[in-house]
Amino acid sequence: MRTIEWDDKKEAVKLIDQTLLPREYKIAEFKTLEELIDAIQRLKVRGAPALGAAGAFGVVLACINEKSKNAIKKEVERLKKARPTAVNLSYGVNRALDAAMSGRTMQEMKEYALEEAKRIADEDVAVNKKIGDYGSELLEDGDVVLTHCNAGRLACVDWGTALGVIRTAIEKGKRIEVIACETRPLNQGSRITTWELLQDEIPVTLIADSMSAVVMRERKVDKVMVGADRVVKEGVINKIGTYMHAVVAKEHKIPFYVAAPLSSFDLKRSYKEVEIEERSPEELIFFAGKQIAPLEVKVYNPAFDFTPFELIEAVITEKGIISINHK
Repeated sequence: MRTIEWDDKKEAVKLIDQTLLPREYKIAEFKTLEELIDAIQRLKVRGAPALGAAGAFGVVLACINEKSKNAIKKEVERLKKARPTAVNLSYGVNRALDAAMSGRTMQEMKEYALEEAKRIADEDVAVNKKIGDYGSELLEDGDVVLTHCNAGRLACVDWGTALGVIRTAIEKGKRIEVIACETRPLNQGSRITTWELLQDEIPVTLIADSMSAVVMRERKVDKVMVGADRVVKEGVINKIGTYMHAVVAKEHKIPFYVAAPLSSFDLKRSYKEVEIEERSPEELIFFAGKQIAPLEVKVYNPAFDFTPFELIEAVITEKGIISINHK
């Protein structure tokens, strides 16, 4: 199935619970906005494009469970704040909410919101395919591509952004291998990206985040390709660790690419104006349920970092490749 979709019979959001991967593949269902918000915060669904669809389907749940337009508006404000850094969540909520507000009855509001949510989901797949078409031209036969976190089909409704570029290049007959960074502290690279690539029989090698400098210095990497949670006027906000890989890539003259839909663009805003989500200290103090650090230690755990355009070769969108002019 897709990463996230709507069940018409059950009137519920269905999604792949990503917290269980790779040990278990499970489809979770949510019938209330409260349940969906909790799923978003617990990262059962994650990735900027997937959050856009989740936000839109969340508006549908609000229309089903609330009794007035004001109540719906109030509830979806909570939804937008569930994870503040990725702009797509608010984008999906706002589109579905605007559609809902044009309805005269609660039934019409639900129907209009659902139509828009399904449209957003379908658009995401089409957009990712276009990103893949453009981005695949940047990859050469035999390239080894390093990626960080998960910017594949599980971060989107389907296909993926950064991994979508790789998938498309392989579809076109190019031999591409991937180096996946584990992406501490929640290991989306090791848990999700490697699982996803192995499912598609795409060659992948897992490394610790701290190994990226070595593999680049040893010329084991030809390109770096990542996704984006928000593209602002000075650069890109993405999963913590992205900036580190970009600095190393620049030092070793390895092209660093970002694949992102235009819905992730927020070019009127500076990175200084964006709230960077800081997550629970327990994510660093515990690993797989086991304590690995003193309980009383001070923890700094931002989920994202900022990478300036000066470190980025190009941004790949559904409208084409935006090359960065480095003076």
